[in-house]
Amino acid sequence: MRIGIAGVGGIGSNVAVNLVRSGIRKFTIADFDTVEESNLNRQFYFKDQIGQAKVAVLRENLLRIDSDLDIKVFPERLDNMNINDVFTDCTAIVEGLDQSCDKKMLLEAFADDSRSIISASGIAGSCIDNLSRRKLGNCIIAGDFITDCKDARLYAHKVIAVAALMTDILLTECGHYER
Repeated sequence: MRIGIAGVGGIGSNVAVNLVRSGIRKFTIADFDTVEESNLNRQFYFKDQIGQAKVAVLRENLLRIDSDLDIKVFPERLDNMNINDVFTDCTAIVEGLDQSCDKKMLLEAFADDSRSIISASGIAGSCIDNLSRRKLGNCIIAGDFITDCKDARLYAHKVIAVAALMTDILLTECGHYER
């Protein structure tokens, strides 16, 4: 089983850490971005990694947890031309993209797919009381479904809580947890 992660910022990097610490060993991670100082409050990166490609340093950080991981990295922007090839051998895909147009592209690319897509909606703000999940076709969405990043600050505890909920979905509802 290989988990694909599209976007390794607050959601993607934290889901990856949770999955590694839960025993998942194979990943494909894709993101074109570099680590910025503003990322450090909620993403699994460190000050000495500022300016470096997120996929490269996330791979490095995850291998520090478990050196036997199999991690494929794609330091490129996902689009309609490459998204299917990048995630071709993944059993489930985590959507952790920043832009709504990119989220839409990913969801449309895999809408008729048998694999589960785990996505987030409403990760901003500080309230975690109303986090839940919803299933729409092959997509399971986690978050509060209300608080947009354009309208409120991103706080580590809420981003991490949503990432934990997404991890739970992958491990339980998507059958990646062996009981």
